[in-house]
Amino acid sequence: MAHDSSDRGFDLKAMLRDERFWKIAFQVITLVVVILLLSFFLGNLNRNMIQQGKTFGFGFLRNPAGFSIGESAIKYRPNDPYWRALGVGLGNTLTLVTAGIALTTLVGVAAGIASFSKNWLLYKISRAYVGLVRNIPLLLQLFFWYFAIYGTLPKPENQIHFFDLAYFNNRGVYIPWPGTAVLALLGIAALGVGAIAAYYLWRWRTNIRIDRGTGGLPQTLALASLGLGLLLFLTLGMKWTIPHGVEGGGVTGGLRLSREYVAALSALVFYTSAFVAEIVRAGIQSVTKGQWEAARSLGLQPGLVMRLVVFPQAMRVIIPPMNSEYMNLTKNSSLAFAIAFPEIYSVATTTYNQTGRPVEVFLILMATYLILCLIITLVMNQLNRAVQFKER
Repeated sequence: MAHDSSDRGFDLKAMLRDERFWKIAFQVITLVVVILLLSFFLGNLNRNMIQQGKTFGFGFLRNPAGFSIGESAIKYRPNDPYWRALGVGLGNTLTLVTAGIALTTLVGVAAGIASFSKNWLLYKISRAYVGLVRNIPLLLQLFFWYFAIYGTLPKPENQIHFFDLAYFNNRGVYIPWPGTAVLALLGIAALGVGAIAAYYLWRWRTNIRIDRGTGGLPQTLALASLGLGLLLFLTLGMKWTIPHGVEGGGVTGGLRLSREYVAALSALVFYTSAFVAEIVRAGIQSVTKGQWEAARSLGLQPGLVMRLVVFPQAMRVIIPPMNSEYMNLTKNSSLAFAIAFPEIYSVATTTYNQTGRPVEVFLILMATYLILCLIITLVMNQLNRAVQFKER
């Protein structure tokens, strides 16, 4: 007795017409292709290393590095192992990236808000800055800061000083700094706590000001008191080392920022800030005019309109692309190698040249940048969730 095809347990034609089948099939095919390609490249790598008498491994990291590093955030000697040399490079990268992200945020947000200024000169400067800097390659800007700006500073014998607190010469910049690393961390923590306290105090006083229709004097006095207390703690409660010029040239005391570091930091900050400024500008423009007009109708001053109504709504548009810019800054920090700043890429290149271990060294490099970018993404995702509108 014949059976209809619909009674069969397996219908090939129906399966081929099923969209879900093709989605799974394409994923399986892609996975198989990736595995085959990895097998091919890893097999080829293994054969080449065997022909050269080498085996894959990271044991070389325990060998003495045998080279010096001109700038180090941690103690380092030439006879230290390679892993410590790479740690020095990572520390230099972190100092560059951390300072770069903080300064980029300040400069970029300021330039973005300035593009809405009613001051003609301020508006034109902000637009010219963004249009000029974004269209010049970062490497050229790096050379410009290194050779044309900091390279033309006077020699130590004729160095420039700012009220005997900061000194500038062609070897670098010298600024006041806490006497020990513990005091430096304590000062940074105090600044962070003070900034958070000032933010919440400002919000609290602003809400009271709006509800009561009072002036801004109490708010200003409260913030001034907090700022004065923090300033007294940083100046009197911590032991600072102040740079002092010596006879015949040179500086003693304080923190020395090398010419390579300040050039790399300046280039990264001013280049990335131009993109951040456009992101901020686009975010502010995304807020409808009705929000501006509603805030003005309440009698809010222009500064309060931007700070309390417009900018908080623009944050949900600003933060996602800012994540990409912070990651770009992190990866672009490797260009500091071109002006001899010993960040991790520079140290890794020296390590590779001395050990002949390109695969292991560049795997370490890729993992380092990947982890840094993932950390940035994690932090920015948390911040993005915090500023999104909460639906009831």
